[in-house]
Amino acid sequence: MKKVTLIILITVLMLSLGGCFPTHSNEKEAPAGFFKGIWHGWIAPVSLIAEIFDSNIKIYETNNTGWFYDFGFYIAIIAGFGGLALRRKKSDG
Repeated sequence: MKKVTLIILITVLMLSLGGCFPTHSNEKEAPAGFFKGIWHGWIAPVSLIAEIFDSNIKIYETNNTGWFYDFGFYIAIIAGFGGLALRRKKSDG
C-alpha cells in the first residue's frame, strides 16, 4: 500500500508542476541553467508523454546556458534511471 501511495504522490506532484516543462520558444528570456537542467532531466519521461498532446512541450530546453544545463540534465537522467537499476529485491530467506 505504501508503494501505491508513493507512486500516486509523485505523479500528482509532477503533474502539478507541469508548468515547468521545457518549451520550444523563441523568446529571449533568461536561459535555463544548472538547476532547471536537473528539473528537466527528472521530468523528461513525463515531458515525452506530454509532448504527444502539446507540440510546444519539449524534453530539452533549447534556450539554455550550455554546459551547465547539459550537466544538470544528464545528472538527473543518469541518477533517475540508473538509480532504478541499483535497487535490489529483498530475498525471503
